[in-house]
Amino acid sequence: MKKLVLCADDFALHGPASKGIARLAQKGCITATSVMVLSPRWPSDVSLIEPLRGHIDVGLHLDWTSEFAVSAGHGMRLSRTMLSACLRQIKPAQAMPVIDRQLNDFEKVWQAPPDFVDGHQHVQQFQGIREALVQALAERYGSASTRPYLRISKLPALQADFKARVIAAMGAESLRRLAGVSGVPCAPALSGVYDFSDRPLSYGQRMSGWLRTSPEGSIVMCHPAEGVDDHDEIGRARLNEYHYLAGAEFQKQLKARGIQLVRGSRLYEK
Repeated sequence: MKKLVLCADDFALHGPASKGIARLAQKGCITATSVMVLSPRWPSDVSLIEPLRGHIDVGLHLDWTSEFAVSAGHGMRLSRTMLSACLRQIKPAQAMPVIDRQLNDFEKVWQAPPDFVDGHQHVQQFQGIREALVQALAERYGSASTRPYLRISKLPALQADFKARVIAAMGAESLRRLAGVSGVPCAPALSGVYDFSDRPLSYGQRMSGWLRTSPEGSIVMCHPAEGVDDHDEIGRARLNEYHYLAGAEFQKQLKARGIQLVRGSRLYEK
């Protein structure tokens, strides 16, 4: 069977997201979730996934671009963050305290290191941030066997549309090289990128294609929520994802494609 990791992003973003992710994890429909630790909900919402400790991977969703990050003082909108990275205006020495704070916020609540680190809107691989992140992981978690693994936001060739190429161009291969030199494990590919619309394909049709074209060991990301938050611009897409992933059709897809959903911490070499 082909082994894939299904990771639900944005835990603690808002109530419907946290509750939906927890319910999917309880049903065995996902194998990982990444946490927005700058959210004021994180210390309370952790109780939803505490019973799942050891059954799913729980990681840090490194944040530079959300309202939480802006409120924390370091955040910027995605377009400005991308421009700053391209112009080399984000310095690793400035990024390091931000990364340390988010790792601290994660560990304080979870009482353990993250199983992995990825990034809200893929910031983990932006210039200036990626260098500081790899250094922080290598120094903070001295043993290679205990280091969190990294998401590399590079899509499989058959999924590489314009959006995917832009995401990868922001530093996927540079992050992979840095991680390799420092002994930080990485996932081989990322799947699940789309524009959060149901045109021209439904979410189920998209998932079928991702399962078919994702190579062994890929992370398939998703963004489910059990309801729609009024302030969430992709709220309807989150609800659609939740209903599909919680339903029987998804289980049929996994069986038909010969897919086994696994935890990345059990899959990637360390």
